Amino acid sequence: MHRSQQEAHMDQSGMIAGRSQPELQPDPSSLDPQAQPKALLEKSYKGTQATARGPPGYHKCSQDPVEGQQMSELFSNQKNIPLTYSENCLYLNIYTPADLTKKSKLLVMVWIHRGGLVLGGASIYDGLALSALENVVVVTIQYGLGIWGFFSTGDEHSRGNWGHLDQVAALRWVQENIANFVGNPGSVTIFGESAGGISVSVLVLSPLAKNLFHRPISESDVVTTISELTRVDIKPFAEKLISLDFHGDPRESHSLIPTVIDGVLLPKTTPEILAEKNFNTVPYIVGINKQEFAWVLQMMIGYPLPEGRNCTRLKRLAINEASWVEKPHYVPDGAIHFLDAFQNIPEELIPVATEKYLGGTDNPVKKQDLFLNLMGDLIFGVPSVTVARGHRDAGAPTYMYEFQYSPSFLSAMKPKMVVGDHGDELSSVFGAPILKGSSSKEEINLSKMMMKFWANFARNGNPNGEGLPHWPVYDQEEGYLQIGATTQASQRLKDKEVAFWTELRTKGGKKKPLQREHSDL
Repeated sequence: MHRSQQEAHMDQSGMIAGRSQPELQPDPSSLDPQAQPKALLEKSYKGTQATARGPPGYHKCSQDPVEGQQMSELFSNQKNIPLTYSENCLYLNIYTPADLTKKSKLLVMVWIHRGGLVLGGASIYDGLALSALENVVVVTIQYGLGIWGFFSTGDEHSRGNWGHLDQVAALRWVQENIANFVGNPGSVTIFGESAGGISVSVLVLSPLAKNLFHRPISESDVVTTISELTRVDIKPFAEKLISLDFHGDPRESHSLIPTVIDGVLLPKTTPEILAEKNFNTVPYIVGINKQEFAWVLQMMIGYPLPEGRNCTRLKRLAINEASWVEKPHYVPDGAIHFLDAFQNIPEELIPVATEKYLGGTDNPVKKQDLFLNLMGDLIFGVPSVTVARGHRDAGAPTYMYEFQYSPSFLSAMKPKMVVGDHGDELSSVFGAPILKGSSSKEEINLSKMMMKFWANFARNGNPNGEGLPHWPVYDQEEGYLQIGATTQASQRLKDKEVAFWTELRTKGGKKKPLQREHSDL
């Protein structure tokens, strides 16, 4: 199928935002196990100038339209613009600084968007400020989502991981073509947040991505335990797919479309690959936010626990997914994804975890907040530290951070006590406070600092530079950087939490891997 083209524009800052490039790909119904596009890209650009932006609401990969619209309006300036969707899911947006010669060879930063592998789009993220201020080429990629990107039968008929294979195809295209956009194919950094961070860590582990990038950055999540999907009963979902019977809540299918061990993209489980040190050992930044489960994830998955819910209810919640909500026969799909993390722990030990986090108070409201801390540690903090340690132990330069700031872009909606929510760093990474114009000096300076850190790392494999707070390498002393209104080095991020969860899993013995890989927003 032929990818449509989105033009871009030159604005007053002198930035050219490059066009989305068309991709040729098999029909989505194809069962080709390798899922390789018939041709990576049209070879002729037909002389078209990339000087005009495409229409507002430019299509994203097919997804739940209500949730897709909500995510776009939350994390972009595209307000009240109806989105259009397509089964054609692979395209690139390219941003380059203006006034460059063909001899320029700039470092390339490739963004992989968030959305739980079922939502979101490349066009939500504006690479203008990062490209202009740091003199880099920014590429945002759209990849297959939901059934278009991750449906798997667990065998040769449909191996799965199609969305990740889209990401590999995009990186191959960058290697072959980015020089035409003054980019240096020998200096490519991939970065992503949440499900994008998971995707980055998958590419770090995958032999298919070897030599396609040179530095990775995973923001707020990494791949941890990958499912053996052959144990998941996909027959009911397949019957619906064949009969086109998808009336009702489309989110019911999400749990059947994870990242899987397919023998091609991912030959083994994450712990096995890390233990064997057989992965892309390039410099790596891994980071989390201080309160990952504080607000936006609750809203996106239909979480918040009603005030007054007691500890017994919380413990039953941790053991029994059906107690997540008041309706006895419906569980929000996002809640299932997050509670899947508990399946790696014997049921009899789950009360130990909830007692550890919730046992210090009888206040039901405080217990609710502490449960959110539990989820944040289990889903984000502990896996991120574990992956960073594995990367470090393989001999690759590794850096860690914890983001501790509340940006202004959602301040009217978000509780004031939330600092470092899931996704809060995105506005700083993409320079939104600078483009906004009404941001505080503190927030603008924070954004400039983060863009400089990210660009320095992309250039040198080391985020440090003149005028910046010192960012220690993540070695055996486990130094990391706390990024916020006050940015400073610290040590041993989530050290006690990692020790607790490791011991708890050890007590439970070797357990089967998760049936579904959690895919965060």
